[in-house]
Amino acid sequence: MANEPTDAIALLKADHRAVEGLFEQFQGASGKSKKKTIADKICVELKIHTLIEEEIFYPAFRGKIDDDMLDEAYVEHDGAKILINDIASGSPADDFYGAKVTVLSEEIKHHVHEEEANSEGMFAQCRNTDVDLVALRDRMMARKEELMAQSTADGLPPAQTTAINVGA
Repeated sequence: MANEPTDAIALLKADHRAVEGLFEQFQGASGKSKKKTIADKICVELKIHTLIEEEIFYPAFRGKIDDDMLDEAYVEHDGAKILINDIASGSPADDFYGAKVTVLSEEIKHHVHEEEANSEGMFAQCRNTDVDLVALRDRMMARKEELMAQSTADGLPPAQTTAINVGA
């Protein structure tokens, strides 16, 4: 496949760029139907992205990079998941709908910066380990394809928090 990401980090970065583009589309869109369609795409993309990171990528680096950085990533994901679930179940006619998408965009921007920061970011730390990033990419792509098929067939369930007990 000509456009296949070279490794797991390239796959995650490609996801980041895709979601950034969707956020830009949302900001430029007019009409509630168009905004809802784009917001739904954002939610699906982020649900899949967080699942492959939390199920495959992050565990592969536990104990090999700064564990505090991994823990923070899970908590950041949880904050995003709360907004994702609100947006996915909501409508552009709802109060604060656009604001929720904007705040989600800002949270994702922060999270991406922490992962992609040149020398001290998570991805830089990951590159300095013995983890096979190509084999990891293959596992992540296979899981991503499963989740994409599920989202098309049955839809994905609401995003589940990992580190935050919502409603407890």
